[in-house]
Amino acid sequence: MAERLTIGEFSRITHLSIRALRRYHEQGLLLPAEVDPATGYRYYTPAQARPALTVKRLRELDLPLPDLRRFLEAESAGKGGTDHAAAQQIVAAHLRRLEDRLGRTQRAVQALQELLDPQARRTVSLEVLPPQHVLAVSLDVPPGSDLSWYDAAMRDLDAAAGRCPVLPPGGRFEHALFTEGHGRATVYLPAVPPLPPRASDAVRELDLPRRSAAVATHYGPHDDLDLTYAAVGSFVAQNGLHSDDLVEEVYLVGPRDTDQPDHWRTLVAWMLASDGPR
Repeated sequence: MAERLTIGEFSRITHLSIRALRRYHEQGLLLPAEVDPATGYRYYTPAQARPALTVKRLRELDLPLPDLRRFLEAESAGKGGTDHAAAQQIVAAHLRRLEDRLGRTQRAVQALQELLDPQARRTVSLEVLPPQHVLAVSLDVPPGSDLSWYDAAMRDLDAAAGRCPVLPPGGRFEHALFTEGHGRATVYLPAVPPLPPRASDAVRELDLPRRSAAVATHYGPHDDLDLTYAAVGSFVAQNGLHSDDLVEEVYLVGPRDTDQPDHWRTLVAWMLASDGPR
């Protein structure tokens, strides 16, 4: 029979506190090898040290309790089959979530460092965007929507464009979409006319006019896109320009082109009214 360890002895070899071991027992995460029915004393075996430390690490990594229980159930079913693979997938999925969270934290730190640097400024210029003939999907985005509406619009546009070479896609959005959480949006894809018969009913041809805008190029992921918006919006206000009710984004390099967000480039164009300065 394997050596029996008291909870105190097991605590010493794992550096898990007695309180933590009791909590793991109560939560069903690490059951003692034996519980004395008369005294209630808990006993463990040396072979339980690795599982105990695994539980500790997964809790330190904030793996949710339901996922941790599923992991332990799959692991206990055996190391050689599909159950072990399922256990590994649970951990791998959580690690991907942690990596994503870490990336967002790092980008938030970078954005904060920029905001705290009085010398840091994003370059904004006045430009005239040329007229374009595009395929477009326009819709009213309802309150509380995620970005699935954009994905659906791009699928329709890609299907309509087929294999025709196109310029970077873009979007025209009412400011209310950002300030109120809902509003009018038009997603477009420059393409060779005419509109093919296979196109979705949501797709139409649209002529974008020649238009003036305060423009900045945003580099990298969209986590700190608000800093670029602030730069172009402040430029418009500080220079006494009439703001139109639209902002345009052109995805010069985006997820369609590379899976490396650091390489993304997004043109942000704050539309200006045609009546000139205030």
